[in-house]
Amino acid sequence: MNSNKSHLKITQWAEEDRPREKLLKKGASALTNAELLAILIGSGNKEESAVSLMQRVLRTCNNSLNLLAQWHLKEFLQFKGLGIAKVSSLLAALEIAKRKATESTLHQPQIRYSNDIYELFQPILRDLTHEELWLLLLNQANKVLDSAKISSGGIDGTYADIRIILKQALLYNACNIVLIHNHPSGNCTPSSQDKELTQKVYNGAQLMNIHLLDHLIIGQTNYYSFADEGFF
Repeated sequence: MNSNKSHLKITQWAEEDRPREKLLKKGASALTNAELLAILIGSGNKEESAVSLMQRVLRTCNNSLNLLAQWHLKEFLQFKGLGIAKVSSLLAALEIAKRKATESTLHQPQIRYSNDIYELFQPILRDLTHEELWLLLLNQANKVLDSAKISSGGIDGTYADIRIILKQALLYNACNIVLIHNHPSGNCTPSSQDKELTQKVYNGAQLMNIHLLDHLIIGQTNYYSFADEGFF
């Protein structure tokens, strides 16, 4: 962007360069990430336009929307021109994107491979800075019935109550289940606690004629499958 333009108000730009007008004329897909975010905040500060401000914000997180989605209120408020109202709009938009990804999990017709599970839950878990344990509930044909978050914990662990897991399976009359949790560190190697949980759920589910098909540990760009590694 021209350095002179960054000091101008967006209303002083040529009409075809203004994010809102550009969106209406060419569609949202024609806008850069910074331009889309600029529409959300509406204005910048005395030194920067909204677009320039959001370009600077994005540079701070390597121009990654995934990293931006991990930010909390305090990270945004470090930037001059971003107050509570503007940050609330940004956080709301990022949350909508996460929920859209969550909704897609319910439309997956059938689970055939571990990668199918990864594709469902990676958008949900990849941006988290804490661990979460989820349960995927399947019918006899491995079609998705529903998914449920079982617990949410700290950076290096989350509490898992086996009774809650099995209760959810019985509630949905699930024949097959899958455990999924994330490692915020990105290292998907299972811990001894992960292995112990997997074995306990597997044993408990068998008593109820429910099959634990897999337990996935998800990182930013990779995953570990207990089933693929021959645990069962």
